[in-house]
Amino acid sequence: MDAGGRPSPELQDASLGDLLKQLSEQTTTLVRQEIDLAKAEVTQKGKQASVGAGVLAAAAIVGLLALGALTAMFIALLDTAMATWLAALIVTVVYGAIAGALAVVGRGRLKAATPVVPEQTVETVKEDVEWAKTQARSART
Repeated sequence: MDAGGRPSPELQDASLGDLLKQLSEQTTTLVRQEIDLAKAEVTQKGKQASVGAGVLAAAAIVGLLALGALTAMFIALLDTAMATWLAALIVTVVYGAIAGALAVVGRGRLKAATPVVPEQTVETVKEDVEWAKTQARSART
C-alpha cells in the first residue's frame, strides 16, 4: 500500500489467487511471530517471578528462625508466672489463631488474583487482526 492507502502496483496486477496465497503466508508468519512474542513475554515474567520467589523463601526461613526465638522468649516470660507447659500451650494457641487469620486472608487474595496475561501480545494480535482485515478489503478491490 502507498501513503494514500491505495494498493501498490504489484498488488493491483496480481490475481486473486496470488493475493490470497500471499495473505495466507503473511498471516501464518504473523501468527508464528505472535506466538514467539507471547512465549518470550511469559518467560521473562516467569524469570522475574522465580527470583522474587527465591528471595521470599529466604525471608521466610529467616523469619521462621526469628519466630522461634520470639516463641522461646514468650514461653520464658510466661514461665515466671505459671508452669512451663501452660506457657507453651498459650503461645501455641495464640500462634494458631494468627495462622488461621492469615490463611483466610491469603485464600481470599488468591481467589481474587487474575492469571498472567501477555498484554503486549494481546495488543499486537488486535493490531494484526485489523491489518488482516485491511489486506482482505484491499484484495477484494
